[in-house]
Amino acid sequence: MGVSCSSPEKGISVVTVDYPPVNALPVRGWFALADAVRTAGRDPEIRCVVLAAEGRGFNAGVDIKEIQAAGQEALIGANRGCAEAFAAVYECETPVVAAVQGFCLGGGIGLAGNADAVVASEDATFGLPELDRGALGAATHLARLVPQHLMRALYYTGRTASAAELHAHGSVWRVVPREELAGAALELARQIAAKDGRLLRMAKAAINGIDPVDVRRSYRFEQGFTFEANLGGLAGRVRDTFGKEGV
Repeated sequence: MGVSCSSPEKGISVVTVDYPPVNALPVRGWFALADAVRTAGRDPEIRCVVLAAEGRGFNAGVDIKEIQAAGQEALIGANRGCAEAFAAVYECETPVVAAVQGFCLGGGIGLAGNADAVVASEDATFGLPELDRGALGAATHLARLVPQHLMRALYYTGRTASAAELHAHGSVWRVVPREELAGAALELARQIAAKDGRLLRMAKAAINGIDPVDVRRSYRFEQGFTFEANLGGLAGRVRDTFGKEGV
């Protein structure tokens, strides 16, 4: 359980998240993920990082039970941890391919939205149930996956979009059966890793440099409203209902 790294092929590092039962990460998990991605990206032998997960789904966001138990300290830790993990994916010196299966919710959107490419299984669903959990955030990253008006509708309703829908919008590279996901992600990573490593790093820096949105600043701005809702007691009242109606 936790975050692990492997190198199945030359030039490729696979960072795998495994926090049963639903990959809802505790504070330490977000920071561990950020460290793993940054470490892989700094390795001069690595030309592509694959971000993957074990279990039912890719990522279910933060560990709500941890926040309920530890209060403000855990909320601050989760916010900082998410910001660091999302930034680590975006700022990784080499391209990052997200291999998404099952549910990709909340923090999962932050990870997939900041990846350079997404490969998804046929059962993958993407969404931000933040309003139901007393939080705000990751609209910055959802806007990188779907058009503006769809992003807003998904955000306000909490509805999820399928991998096929995102593929139609061009934000998912391939949609494959779940049993083929790892292979499809590695296939794309292999094509990327075949390029000159130094040129790839220059390309990543160049593409990030022309991005019209400062994703780190944008996401931290969103998080400010989570703190406002929390300090006013509204977030706590909403979170207290989470889990009582089922997950």
